[in-house]
Amino acid sequence: MIANPAIKMMLHPGFVFTAMMLMVCWHLGGCANQLGVPGADNGRGEILTDSDESAERKRARIRVELALGYFEQGKTTIALDEIKQAIAADPTYSDAFSLRGLIYMRLNDYAVAEDSFNKALSIRPRDSNVLHNLGWLKCQNGQYPQAVNFFTQALANPLYGERAKTYMAQGLCQMKAGSLLEAEASLIKSYEYDAANPVTGFNLATVLYQKKDYTRARFYIRRLNNTELANAETLWLGIKIERRLADLEAMTQLATQLVKRFPQSPEATSYQRGAFDD
Repeated sequence: MIANPAIKMMLHPGFVFTAMMLMVCWHLGGCANQLGVPGADNGRGEILTDSDESAERKRARIRVELALGYFEQGKTTIALDEIKQAIAADPTYSDAFSLRGLIYMRLNDYAVAEDSFNKALSIRPRDSNVLHNLGWLKCQNGQYPQAVNFFTQALANPLYGERAKTYMAQGLCQMKAGSLLEAEASLIKSYEYDAANPVTGFNLATVLYQKKDYTRARFYIRRLNNTELANAETLWLGIKIERRLADLEAMTQLATQLVKRFPQSPEATSYQRGAFDD
């Protein structure tokens, strides 16, 4: 069970893809320093082509691609079988261990997941995608300082292309730890990189609301509520913010949407009962 309602937001149907991408930082063969993958640089200024890829690596890569497809479909057992075959074909293929770690995270077997990520790092040190996932794993275990350390290492790579995702994960982790100032800073960074991400916008507004910075909270939640991604939770947060700012008209407009669009939601029930939790 996720105790923090702001973090629970990630599980709303409208945010499934974003939530999955938060936890799963994954680029199949996407690191330019991974020799043996077509498209990478061989260190001599030459681009690797299919002929540079060993037969073992090719078999492993194909198995990992299949495993990734099964993983995305929720077929974890089949995905793990493909991963086993990938590792058997090429025990030095870090992507296989990285994906195995993600699969075991989904299965809540954090010990095996961590071991898999560490194996991937032993093969390809300083891989920001793996470091991100280790950070998220540590966060799920309540090891917040260690989580932030891994996120920091991931962000230290100037070529890392998923900075918005990692800043968002770091912010959510800091929220879980009750570190609102740090969470605000991380989520603002994430927002600067990707202002369209609804999870970032919602949680940033939530942090500001918790800090009683209602005017700034209103800015972020209004932007989200003015999109098709608005849901019961975003509308309810907007209602509470407008109530704090004594804007009865805006509050009523949001409440009308909430009750009309999501009449069976817990948020609609809370509004009708006047249960603002403050």
